[in-house]
Amino acid sequence: MVSLSVILFPPLVIAFLLVMERVEEPLRRPPSSREVGEFLDTANRGEVDTLARSGIRRAMFRWRRRRRGLGTTTNPPMV
Repeated sequence: MVSLSVILFPPLVIAFLLVMERVEEPLRRPPSSREVGEFLDTANRGEVDTLARSGIRRAMFRWRRRRRGLGTTTNPPMV
């Protein structure tokens, strides 16, 4: 049992790290100036309030979600 754990643990950790890298990549990418300009032109009042209260990342997340037509079931990033 211990040898099975020793053999399987490193590949599982590597797989987890690869998945997390894909998850984190969009969060690390800052919004482009074109995206910010489009946000300022088309944002609704709630998104502007989010910008004032929580910052650009959360406001852009909310704006992108609205543009894609997704519901409000997911939580915005806490960064």
